[in-house]
Amino acid sequence: MFCLATLPDISERELVDQCLGDLTVERRSAQRTLYERYKRAMYSTAYRITNDPDHAHDVLQDAFVEVFKSLRQFSFRSTLGAWIKTIVVRQAIRKQQLEGRFETIDETRHDQPAALPDTMTGAELDAAIRSLPDGARTIFLLVEVEGYMHHEVATMLGIAEGTSKSQVSYAKKLLRQRLS
Repeated sequence: MFCLATLPDISERELVDQCLGDLTVERRSAQRTLYERYKRAMYSTAYRITNDPDHAHDVLQDAFVEVFKSLRQFSFRSTLGAWIKTIVVRQAIRKQQLEGRFETIDETRHDQPAALPDTMTGAELDAAIRSLPDGARTIFLLVEVEGYMHHEVATMLGIAEGTSKSQVSYAKKLLRQRLS
């Protein structure tokens, strides 16, 4: 059996060039390296949005298929990881919408910082975030964890910017209640 080696010390530009190369063995090895380099971070992103390990694996697979199909369009205006993360986020949102699990909730604004107990663990906070309704959790993670602006989230999801803001507010309100 033939085993492809990974290329750990290769630059992003060289990696992309090799992924697009003519030599099949070199191309496959580079693709494997790209996947290995980014799979954990991208799975984490997909899992936080979908809140389901099976869906996160599906998203990861679909996203990397799209990455390899679209790699010629990558123009190095951002890092390769940022570009891949955008694809993963869009795939995760698409998965949520196709599953009918994405429902935004119309709430009034309650945007106050949450006071967290000093004894709270990261696992407890993660569990509280995962317990949020799908729509509120997704938007909360995109804005507060991934750093997207409300107008970017609104565009990605096809919602009003105010809806994005209210969902983050609603998520924070629920987190305050669950963590107090």
